[in-house]
Amino acid sequence: MQRITFETEDGLELEGEVHTPDGNALGSAVICHPHPQYGGSKDHPLLWAIRIELAARGFVVFSFNFRGVMGSEGTFGGGVDEVKDVRAAVGRARQESDGPTFVCGWSFGAHVAMRTAVDDERIAALALVALPLHEASIDLPALPSLPDPGHLERFDRPVLLLAGDSDPYCPVPELLVMAGRLPRSTVEIVSGADHFFGKREHEAARIVARFARQVLPGDPAPQ
Repeated sequence: MQRITFETEDGLELEGEVHTPDGNALGSAVICHPHPQYGGSKDHPLLWAIRIELAARGFVVFSFNFRGVMGSEGTFGGGVDEVKDVRAAVGRARQESDGPTFVCGWSFGAHVAMRTAVDDERIAALALVALPLHEASIDLPALPSLPDPGHLERFDRPVLLLAGDSDPYCPVPELLVMAGRLPRSTVEIVSGADHFFGKREHEAARIVARFARQVLPGDPAPQ
């Protein structure tokens, strides 16, 4: 693991880590963490499990803290300015591998990842874990709207929608509606899991990594 810093387009220095696979890299992966104002950071056990599984499948994995979290400069951007953070993270991750870039976000991070990917063609595929869809049950500051249905219907890259069937913030019926708007979506439901995937972290991580390897196939390029 290598600790690094990188700069956003608005001049903030963010902290991150690079995890490299054994052998040559297939591509890069960026991981986006949950809500900064509710304890979200890159160091949650679920995100550790995801980065380990992705690295084991040949990805250079880039995890980072959004602006205002721990050693990252700036203040919380309401889910708007964090799009700049993801764009910068993708750029930094692509310095590590010439292959395709996969982005995985959990909760708030999934929300920001989706909105970033709509306008960023460098992102080849997405995993959205426990994407907040049921706003009435979320005691959080309002997030910006997700892309409108027209944008989603034109989004032609692979998207994994992963949730637990006991997640009040990402109800399965609403997730299926979301999936119907995305032409290349895959839905995976973890039975008995809630929004935090307690004691199910490794199961969720394997689903994410398996999806990434399936939709971004190919042997690692020689170095």
